[in-house]
Amino acid sequence: MSANGFSFSRNALCVIVVSLALQYSAACQPTAAPAPLNSRGDFAGPVDIGSDRRIYLECHGVGVPTIVLEAGYRDSVRVWSEDLRQLGTLRTIVLPGVAAFTRVCAYDRPGTIAPLKDDVRPSRSDPVPQPRTASAVVADLHALLHAAGVPGPFVLVGHSLGGLFVRLFASTFPDEVAGLILVDPYSEGLEALLTPERWAALVRLNVRHGFDTVKTIPGYGDLETLGYGKDNVVMRRAIASSPLHAMPLAVLAHGRPFELTGDTEGFSSDPLEAVLRKANEQMATLVPNGRLFVAKDSGHYIHQDQPELVIEAIRQVVEGVRGRETWYGLVSCCAK
Repeated sequence: MSANGFSFSRNALCVIVVSLALQYSAACQPTAAPAPLNSRGDFAGPVDIGSDRRIYLECHGVGVPTIVLEAGYRDSVRVWSEDLRQLGTLRTIVLPGVAAFTRVCAYDRPGTIAPLKDDVRPSRSDPVPQPRTASAVVADLHALLHAAGVPGPFVLVGHSLGGLFVRLFASTFPDEVAGLILVDPYSEGLEALLTPERWAALVRLNVRHGFDTVKTIPGYGDLETLGYGKDNVVMRRAIASSPLHAMPLAVLAHGRPFELTGDTEGFSSDPLEAVLRKANEQMATLVPNGRLFVAKDSGHYIHQDQPELVIEAIRQVVEGVRGRETWYGLVSCCAK
């Protein structure tokens, strides 16, 4: 817990709980002019997506397919590119690790943030009014990739609620997606795995922790806000009308249980963990030969706890896209 009250999600429930006190240092929204995107070189800067809006994008490395990293709820691209744990040891974080073997891009959704000690750094994309919907997030990402000329098809990597975003993108634009890696993803299937009473309790728990509350980041604008579970029906309809086509799919699940403190609406660790694991198992069945791996020493933020496991999962999906026999012949991947 930082001095300003931002908790880097040890106590999150899947997407789930992000608690913010929002006493941030003021920061300015991006003002730099858009720069041309070189599809073979390093790029970091704002991209004009039309409607007088710019979104911050980073791309590094060379190769195909292009990896697109989608962060979890309220997390900026820095969660993929910086060691936010700062444990004093030199580690390779996901974005630079993936750039060593293929092209990789990541972006800031409007209203996202990243903590660093006592500072919280806001999104470098133009702010938009909140709350938003998963469909609006997918539309932004699609507009960004095309405005920037990022070559597809893409391998999409989504953490937490970002897992729902990339799955919705894959169902909405199936010809543009060649593979998926879901990192401890949020699942709309949680609603069906719980009784109506327990689902309502989970929604209340997240509402109480500020999931649905629109707050202001001083000097920037609205904090990213989506109603907890309110896009479940959108995702179910997308899967029903446009199921995922056969592709390499890896699902990484956390192995270290969530910490439950305070009023937990009657949830306890073991039953909750069983439901979350079942949801991840179901996710791995969305396509033939989808695979589930458990990061035994990781909490919800596997890409910060054990980034090497996420890098390896991405590497193997990339190899599966380049030569499908390498994926369908896999026996094991990255659980440790």
